[in-house]
Order: sequence, then structure tokens, then C-alpha cells
Amino acid sequence: MSQPPPPPNQPPQQPGFGPPQEPSEPQTPAPSAPATPSTPPAQPPQQPPAGPDLNKAPQPQPGYGYPQAPGTPPPAAPPTPPQGPGYGYPQQQQQPAGYGYPAQQPGPYGPGAYGQPQQPGPYGQQPPYGYAQPTVPMQAQAGQPGGGRKINAQVAIIVSAVVAIALIVGCGVWYANSSGKDDDKQTTAEGGDTKGGEGDGKEGGSGDGGATTGEAEEKAPAATGSKVLFQVPSPKVPKGVTTISIAGSWLTDSVYAKSGLSEITGYDRKSGTKKWTLDLPGPVCAATPHLTEDNKTAIVHKPAMPSKTDPQACTEVAVVDLAAGSKVWTKTAKSGTMPVSFNNVTIGGGTVAAGSTSGGAAWDLATGDERWAPKTSDSCYDAGYGGGAKLVAVRKCGSYDQRQLHIQNVDPKTGDVLAEYKMDEGIEYAAVVSTDPLVVAADVGDSAGDGSGISDFFSIDNKTGKLRARLSAPGDEFAARCDAIYKVENCTGVTVGNDRLYIATEEHDSGGDSYGQTNEVVAFDLATGKQTGQRADAGENYEIFPLRMDGPDVIAYKRPPYDKGGQVVSIDGESFKETILMENPSTEAVRDVESRMSPDYSEIQFGQGGLYMSSVYASDFTSREKEYSVIAFGTE
Repeated sequence: MSQPPPPPNQPPQQPGFGPPQEPSEPQTPAPSAPATPSTPPAQPPQQPPAGPDLNKAPQPQPGYGYPQAPGTPPPAAPPTPPQGPGYGYPQQQQQPAGYGYPAQQPGPYGPGAYGQPQQPGPYGQQPPYGYAQPTVPMQAQAGQPGGGRKINAQVAIIVSAVVAIALIVGCGVWYANSSGKDDDKQTTAEGGDTKGGEGDGKEGGSGDGGATTGEAEEKAPAATGSKVLFQVPSPKVPKGVTTISIAGSWLTDSVYAKSGLSEITGYDRKSGTKKWTLDLPGPVCAATPHLTEDNKTAIVHKPAMPSKTDPQACTEVAVVDLAAGSKVWTKTAKSGTMPVSFNNVTIGGGTVAAGSTSGGAAWDLATGDERWAPKTSDSCYDAGYGGGAKLVAVRKCGSYDQRQLHIQNVDPKTGDVLAEYKMDEGIEYAAVVSTDPLVVAADVGDSAGDGSGISDFFSIDNKTGKLRARLSAPGDEFAARCDAIYKVENCTGVTVGNDRLYIATEEHDSGGDSYGQTNEVVAFDLATGKQTGQRADAGENYEIFPLRMDGPDVIAYKRPPYDKGGQVVSIDGESFKETILMENPSTEAVRDVESRMSPDYSEIQFGQGGLYMSSVYASDFTSREKEYSVIAFGTE
């Protein structure tokens, strides 16, 4: 039933969730399932389809599963996506989109960069929700992926009408930015050549989506209209190299730091002025979003720049001081006589822990001294770790067809297991959403059906290891995503605080007389597993994604319709009242860059009145003169 990894020297798969991973070693992919595209009916339904059942009680799910099936083979060339991100975007002449646009992201099932075989990824091949579907006859694209979300038949028909009207009135409407200014230097993304990055909160704080601490810090400014602070041109990959990871971005009180091809650069948060550059021998493979109180973080990088003949392995684990712009230490680990190639790294309890299929290790964050290594056996290994307030291991035991995951609360200093929850056999992958309270996401029995990697969340008591509640989150109703295969902490569209889980719903028709699309953020009680009834609406043609906690409140990003800029809002943890913290310019040049930073494919962070959006891969799949890996916004 298994199939070998795809042959080298082919273009990456298009366009699954997330960019290609940096594997430590090839694995046997799961059995593939054919994708079945949806065919719209000739006439729209009499009533708009209902949105997700926001009061649905959790349903028991089967205990057996298997890895997410890979999608269809890659096309001969990258498909050309629509240019408009929102519903109802006017049809324009198709131009090949540059890197950073979701449909351009290399998929997880194609061969890895530099001819290295790629391990299977868990995500489907359908472009993400929120992107306009073609509304006029177009030439069929060979090898176009199917599967993923179903295309709403009514939307496809109504878009045609909207496009026709939009073309009549001149192919779109221009809006002034919310500050009322018409200064190209402030509202255009075409000027400037500075660089930047983005980050996530402090270790043990709200940035890890874990325990709620303190009061909300983000306040609405007097004027919420933002301007472009700076942007970073996408780095040019070396000749003969297809894709290079530029994962990793962090936000401190004064610095915005971003990974480049073989460096990390710190920039002034407001001006984008370069403050320091840390040279690395090779690209960053993985990075934790967590920061210590003194602004240190951890990365995994390659020992040299990759080439077609030598892709290099991700063997170097390092701690970086983002205040000084220096490397604190670099360590490696061995499994037998071979160096371990790591898939993930995190920080928790003063310990740096890195894991992979070939082994793991843990070091003292301050000194780099080895603290412990996971116990290995013929049937068990630590696949990865979740950090922040606590340190949690996802340990895999058993054979491929009888896999069992052990979710372990680990003593950061000794590696001793403090508490353990054993998941049902057959669940192949799990992601750590939060370590305190402990919440794990999994696709049970491959029942999500949308490539999200999530069908259920598990709320676990991290003191006893007992299951508190199981939260049913069907893939056709909820929009959170996790890359549980390699990046154990990599989840989007969900955050945890107030002993609740806040999750985005899938897009659906707005209802009533409107034919627009929208979605919501809803809350689950982690003690009962039931929805609380709280609901924050995105608004017509917006799509809302929770980013992180801010004390008891939720910070969320609203992906805009084609003719407006995105928004950042604060959602009160109790009343669910929304407060706008920022609204971005609606000029076409700015929208063009912002629309390519999809929350499912990019790193998006907000702090102290600044919004930072960046890509995690640099690629040669572009025909545009200027591509940006980062765009930063700020209010006055």
C-alpha cells in the first residue's frame, strides 16, 4: 500500500497547506486517496447554505487512523492563481503570481529542495478559502490539484455576476486609506528596500497560546489607520536551487528579527533600519516562536549552504540572543555514530529540546550543556516537543500499523516523565497547541477530510495525565490547521487561554440578502469540551483568524475582501466584544503584498501597534520584478 518518495529534480507540489518541510530522512508515504473535485450545479440553491453548526456537541470519533493521504502528482509548471484574495474580486488578466501567494507555495508532497526526497505532509491540495475562484472560461491547467474544500456552487455563480458589474464600472473601486492620507511613501509597498521579520510572545507568556497571565497590553490607538513601515524584498536563491527555508521571525520591544538565506537580521521595529546581522553557515530549518524574558530563542540550521549535489542536513541547534544579535552556543547530537538531523526545536523551563525521527536531545539554555536525551528503543522515539510554560513531548511507540502516541509532560531539567496520556492506537500524528493548559490536536481516523490535520482537540490534565475533555472540531466546520508531522508546535487559526480554546470556523455564506462570505471565532470550554456560545463575527467578506492571547483577550487578524486592507482586532475574553486595533491601507499596491501573506502560509504577529507578516520560504518560482518576504504595518 505504500509508495516510494517522489523522484528528485521535480518542481514542488502545488499548492498544499504550507511550504515543503525540511526532512531529516525519507519516510514511506501513506496510501494516497484520490481527490474528487466538486461540480457546481447549473442553478443556485433556493436558500443560501447554512454556516457551521456553532452549537454542535462533540461527537465520539473512531480510535484508528492513518496518515493524511498525499494529493495528486505535481503539475508540470506552477498553476496561475487568481490575483484577488477576496470574494467578488474583479476578473483581470492572469499574471503568474510571485512567491508568497498561497497557490505558489511549494506543496508538501513534491521532492524537497535541491533534489532531496520529500517526506509526506498532512495537508490537502486545495487552495485556501478566501481566494476567488475563476469566474470566466479559462484554459484548463494540466495537473490541477483537486480535493480539499468543496467549491460553493452559489458563490461560483454569484461571483460571475459581481465580476461583470465590476468590469462595467471600471474593474474595481479605489478606496482611500483609513488615515485619509494619499502619501505613496506611506501607503505603497513598491518603495523601499529594507528588510524585516516578525515574532511571537515570551516564553511562558501569552505568545505560546497557553496559560492566561496578566492584563491585556494591546490598546486601540486614537487613529487605527496604519501605514507601511517597511518591507523586505524576497532573497534570491542560488542558481540551481529551487527553494530555501527562511523560517523564523521574532518580535522584541525594540527589534524585529527575520531569517534570511544564511543569516538572521535584526531591524528597528518602526523604521526597518538594520541594527545587526548574525551570519550563519547555512539556512534555518526550524525555529521556535518562544522567547525568554531576556530575548533569547532557539533555531536549527544547516552546517553549510545546500547545493544540488549536497542538500545538507539540519544538524545544528543554536541559541540566539536577539538583543545583542549574537549566537550564544551551537550544539549537535548523534544517534550511534551518525549526526541527528532535527525537524523541530523549542524552549521550555530553561531547556532547549529538539526532536526528529532519528533521535532527540536537550540542552541547558544558558550554557549549552547537555541535560538529557530521550530514551530510545526499537519501538519508541520522541517525535518532537512543545514548549513555553512547560515542556511536553510527543512520543511515538509501536509499529506503523499499530502506532500509539504518548503525550508526556516532561521535567525540563531531567527529562523525567511527570505525567502521561496515551492516545488511542492508530492516531499517527499529534500537535501541541498549548502546554499550559495542555491541549493537543489530532486527525483521528483521517476524518478531518480537508487536509487540516485536525478532527479533534484533546484537553489533558498535565499533572495527572488524565483526559479532561475531547473537543470535536470537524474539518468542514473549523479552519484551524496543524503541521503535526514535523513541526509539532505549528498550528494556525487557534489559540488557548482562560481555560478555553478559541478557533476559527470555516468560511460560509453570510446569509440573508447578501451573497458574501464570512466566518467567526468561537470558544470551547476545555473542562467540558462544549462550546461556550461566545462568537466573534468577521464581518461580510472578511475572514478572521485568532493569532494569540493578550492576557484574557484574543488578538485576531481579519483577512480582507479584495478592495480593503486587513484588520487587527482584540476580542474581549468574556464579552467577545471586538475592538479594532489597526486597519491597513486599501491601495492596490499594498493589498497586492498583504494578500500574499495568507495566515495559513505565513508568519503573522502583532505587538505594540505593529503588524508583521512574512514568508517562510524563498523560491525561484516567480516572474515578478519585485517580491517581498516581509511587510510591516504600524499606526501613528
